[in-house]
Amino acid sequence: MARQLSAASWALGLCACLCASLVGTVHAQAMVTTAPGQKLRIVGGLAGLNQYTRNEEPFWTQELPRLTGGKYSAEISPFDRAGVPGAEMLRLMQLGVVPFGTALLSNISTQYPEYAAPDLAGLNPDMATLKKTVAAFRPYLQKALRERHGVEMLGLYTYPAQVVFCKKPLSSLSDLSGRRIRVASTTQADFVTALGGVPVLVGFAQLLPNMASGNTECAITGTMSGNVLGLHEVTTHVHSMPVSWGLAIFGANLSAWDTLPADLRAVLTHELPKLEAAIWRESEQETTEGLACNRGLPACTSGRKGHMQEVAISAQDERMRKDIFTSTVLPRWLQRCNGRCNALWDQTIGTALGLAPTTTK
Repeated sequence: MARQLSAASWALGLCACLCASLVGTVHAQAMVTTAPGQKLRIVGGLAGLNQYTRNEEPFWTQELPRLTGGKYSAEISPFDRAGVPGAEMLRLMQLGVVPFGTALLSNISTQYPEYAAPDLAGLNPDMATLKKTVAAFRPYLQKALRERHGVEMLGLYTYPAQVVFCKKPLSSLSDLSGRRIRVASTTQADFVTALGGVPVLVGFAQLLPNMASGNTECAITGTMSGNVLGLHEVTTHVHSMPVSWGLAIFGANLSAWDTLPADLRAVLTHELPKLEAAIWRESEQETTEGLACNRGLPACTSGRKGHMQEVAISAQDERMRKDIFTSTVLPRWLQRCNGRCNALWDQTIGTALGLAPTTTK
């Protein structure tokens, strides 16, 4: 019933805002006029995961009041429990329906494929590479969000490495051929298809029920995220290669941001980079600890211990990752971009990682 009410409230809110958008940004400004004692309203990341429970929620509900001496506060809801469609988050932020929100790049890239670039499946085999990729792409992303969508990017978060969990034994990536595998993005689907698997797009909240129903036999998700969901109880093997990571932007409607009191903007400008850094540190740590928890090792201190078998990355797997990325994932992404992304890739990530150019010189 609560979910139905949430969906109904969402629909009414969207309808009202679409009407308001016809007359400009008045609605957005009214929603975020913040005087001392009033609260900001934040839409955060995925419910139940440590990024939200240990970092986002405490920052907004505890740290912000402390940092401002009680002058400002905020309330936050995870986007997957707020009745907000993930694929529409950027548009809703642009309209001001969601003045401050979190959007997964995998979700918004269905409409804007260029934003998938820093987290293409098979691109970042480790956290060090991911950091180089993000550093190269971030200036473009920040500029594009501001100029094209009227959204000020205030943070860029990552979840732990997205790896493959399976019900049946596997010894290498090649064993995934023929298996139905849960994916969370188009680029993951490209990777699975190249392996000979059958990609099945399933939302995070439906991942476990979908696997229990038998619709999927493997799933790509975060090492610790899968543990939180309980995947270690229904799967037997986990491959340690990061297929992708799960990047998300935290941003504000530009009018909403500009109408905040100057002292509040100053606090957020100073403190949000610290929140971002904390999320990255924890995601890196959870990538390793998630695997330890799924295996039931002593290094597991914050998750639930399972009895899974970890499949190590072999030289063959690494060769396969590189080949699939260059022969399938990258070309298909460029095709979805309709030729608009060749130069973008070459000037940002391609140069940073020393990858072959995509344009004809």
